[in-house]
Amino acid sequence: MRKKCFLCGKKIQAIDFTEKELLSQFMTESGKILPRKKLRLCSKHRRQIKKAIKRARNLGLLPFVVK
Repeated sequence: MRKKCFLCGKKIQAIDFTEKELLSQFMTESGKILPRKKLRLCSKHRRQIKKAIKRARNLGLLPFVVK
């Protein structure tokens, strides 16, 4: 059985890098981006999440690594 994309199910089209709560769901406690199999996202949303997390890190909204 094929797994559905979490964001397609909620009908989210665009992901904003300022939404910390949404982005933190796709990161580990140490600040790493979760692997592809654990994310359960389609490739379109996976690329958007990756880009949004990187932008938020560069602007200082999310940490690069949590110690």
